[in-house]
Order: sequence, then C-alpha cells, then structure tokens
Amino acid sequence: MNSVRIDLGLSRYSDMAFTSAMVVLVVALLVLAVELARVRVRRVHPRTPAATVVAGDGRPGLIVEAPVRSWDERLGGAGLALVYLGAALLLACLVLRGLATARVPWGNMYEFINLTCLAGLTAAAVALRKPHNRGLWVFVLLPVLILLTISGRWLYADAAPVMPALQSYWLPIHVSVVSLGSGVFLVAGVASILFLLKTSRVGDGLHDGDDDVLSRILARLPEARALDEIAYRTTIFAFPVFGFGVIFGAIWAEEAWGRFWGWDPKETVSFIAWIAYAAYLHARSTAGWRDRRAAWVNVVGFVAMVFNLFFINLVTAGLHSYAGVT
Repeated sequence: MNSVRIDLGLSRYSDMAFTSAMVVLVVALLVLAVELARVRVRRVHPRTPAATVVAGDGRPGLIVEAPVRSWDERLGGAGLALVYLGAALLLACLVLRGLATARVPWGNMYEFINLTCLAGLTAAAVALRKPHNRGLWVFVLLPVLILLTISGRWLYADAAPVMPALQSYWLPIHVSVVSLGSGVFLVAGVASILFLLKTSRVGDGLHDGDDDVLSRILARLPEARALDEIAYRTTIFAFPVFGFGVIFGAIWAEEAWGRFWGWDPKETVSFIAWIAYAAYLHARSTAGWRDRRAAWVNVVGFVAMVFNLFFINLVTAGLHSYAGVT
C-alpha cells in the first residue's frame, strides 16, 4: 500500500495552470494568425528586376510585403509573448503536479503529453527565434493545442502515485528523454509538411495566378529552403535524443521484465520511427533524395510517432499498456 499523501491544493493549482495555459495559447494562436493574415502578397511582372523582388519563396514573380511595422509588429510581439506565457503556465502545471504527488510529473498519458507539448514549444522557441519565422508558430500551435485538448478532455488523470510497475528511477530518465525527442520531432514534422506544401502545385498557385486561400497562406511563410533547414536541424537534434530514450527503455525493460527487447507493440513502433528518421537523415545527405523525397521520409517518421503516441498507448494491448500510462 502506497503511503504517499496527495496535496489536493497543489493539484487544483496544477489543473488551473493547465486550463490557463490552454486559454493563453489559444489567444496566442489567434493573435499570430491575424499577423500572418496581414502580410500582403502581390504578383509582379516576371520581368521585374530581381532586386525589387522580396519573395517569401525565393522565386521571381511575387513580392511578399511585411505588415506595417507599427501596430502589426507589436501584435506579433504580443502573440509571441503569449506563447512564452502559455509555455510557462504549462511548466507550472507539471511542477505543481509533481509537488502534489511527490514524484516526477510524467507518470500517465495526461502528464506525458503535457511534457511533450512543453518540449515542442521550447524547441520551436529555439528553432523559430528569427523574426521572419514567426508565422510558423501558427502551424506549431495547432497540433500542440490539439494534443493538449485530447490530454485535458479524454486523458486527464487525478493526481496520484504511480503504480508499482513504474516506481523506478528509470521513469524520469526514460520518459523525459522520449518526451524531449518527441516534442522536437513535432517541430520537424510540421516544417517538413509545410515544405512539401510549399514546393507542391498548391505552393505554386500564386505564381500561376491562382488566388486560393492556402496558396496565399503558404506564400506568406519563409522560403522552402528555410523550412527544409528547420526540419533538418531539429531532426538532427531529436534523433540521438530519441535513440537514447529507446536505449534507456531497453535497459529498464531488462530490469523489469528480464529482457532488453521483446517486440512489444510500443517497442516495435518506436524502433520503426527511429529507423524512419535515420533514413531521412541519410536521404537528406544523398544526391537525388534531397528536398521532397527526403521530406516525405521525415513525414513518415512523424506519422509513426503520432501512431505510437495514441494508437499503441490507447488501443493495443502490451507490456506498456498501463491503462493509458506511457
């Protein structure tokens, strides 16, 4: 019988911090979306001197004008400040949950997803720190808010001690490293998806005289090369981190179950995702596979990560199935 007492007051404050983080991040998304929408894009004659063209895509024929630097610049800065505030509130949610339960606050799916989203926001803050990348925050916040909504609405768990199977010093090591890698992979996946859209026929829409909404939005984003570079740099960081998480999990499995690897569903899909990211990094440096082909491989890894996060944890049965616990 576990004698740990739960501080219900701190637990309530943790829940309040989570709700506040959700509200702040939603407002941040709306503010940054308004700033992105106000970036003006207009076509110019193909013979316009290159010196006069400031293209968000790097191709002639478009001028992407930043919004007027007074009110809109302050609007974008406010949106970014709200993102940082939301991340701080999410951190407070985790810290208060940890203090309330006297353990590391990532012992169930609710806490794990919150930690992964915090890692994603932190990675985006580093990868998107340049002002011209601020529009990408809209596309990072969308999946983060979807994950947090699922976490708070369907995966919420009352503050409690972890079950005996998870009471190990490997829990903070293994789960924190996997969460960090998964959060950074989220940024890489978003960048690769936008890169594929940017270099597709949809991305060429404004150059061909098409004025559909998606083409206009894509034209306001950084050039395709910048998106590809963000995906590559974040994947380079996350790949070894996630790999160490898999290794730490294998060591923990040997202590808990008497074997390093048993092809459990979560182990298997984690390995598939890791192989996909290894293939992406190899493809990214191989002639003939750069750009779109490599980006598709990165998206495959991202899909495997999402599949592993939800389907494996919530649907299939295996040694990692602790009633929704990672």
